Amino acid sequence: MTTRPDQYAVMGNPIAHSKSPRIHALFAAQTGQRLEYRAILVEPGGFAAAARAFRDAGGKGLNVTVPFKQDAWVFADLLSVRAERAGAVNTLIFEPGGVRGDNTDGPGLMRDLTVNHGYRLAGQRVLLLGAGGAARGVLQPLLMEKPAQLVIANRTASKALELALRFGDLGRVSGCGFAELAGRQFDLIINATSAGLENVVPPLPDDVLAADGWCYDLTYGSEPTVFVRWGREHGAARSLDGLGNAGGAGGGSVPAVARNLAGDRTRDRGLAGWVRFSWLAYGMNNRAAAAGLLAKYRCRYEAVSRPRR
Repeated sequence: MTTRPDQYAVMGNPIAHSKSPRIHALFAAQTGQRLEYRAILVEPGGFAAAARAFRDAGGKGLNVTVPFKQDAWVFADLLSVRAERAGAVNTLIFEPGGVRGDNTDGPGLMRDLTVNHGYRLAGQRVLLLGAGGAARGVLQPLLMEKPAQLVIANRTASKALELALRFGDLGRVSGCGFAELAGRQFDLIINATSAGLENVVPPLPDDVLAADGWCYDLTYGSEPTVFVRWGREHGAARSLDGLGNAGGAGGGSVPAVARNLAGDRTRDRGLAGWVRFSWLAYGMNNRAAAAGLLAKYRCRYEAVSRPRR
């Protein structure tokens, strides 16, 4: 009798733009896994019910995107160290012992910026737009690269200030509202807001991007996002979308995590699986660079079984 393929999905709102089903179909074909991966639109306030229904129907795990990453953090029974600190989850794995939650957004961003595009964060002035689940997931890896300063700007300034305090022990980080950006310039601006999905750019000063500065949008679409276009219009040396970070670091997506952590596989073998998957599915042609980056962020596997506090 033919067994049913493993079931995975990504949940968000909006979700029609997601390329995750296509990416995971390629992943399954290249690695010989029998899986089905689909995109599920979830209405605001309905994440817990939707995730529970998917699990009860036999689902193995979920990727989670805007605006449900903090809801996923609440839903998880067990958290990785970085997900616990971020207060946001983008990967859920359903196991008999509970729901495991991780956040792979940060390593995915680092891989795309530093490996795929060769950007060096050390000593740079970085502006992070937004203080929601997406911003929470990338703050720790960004600060580990030792930028000269990192400013979180948000429409509600108090949320940016709270987030800066949460990560203040890792480096020079501060928070403010958009109005406080007047007269300041940054070498890298990262858009972690969901405004672009509504074709809106946060209210930024025209001169906020330094000469030869870069722009990076964590979201992506079939066409350049409105923030990518804003960067080009304001003279960015590079203005990139988040397609290279789709799924959050490749192997951090749920099929790879579930496979690599299954049975008695060790953490090192899990990392090796992550390197192979990233190279295959995302065209990473430098295995040594990939391995070094993954080893740096190996805390991904330090305690995916650590109970929430």
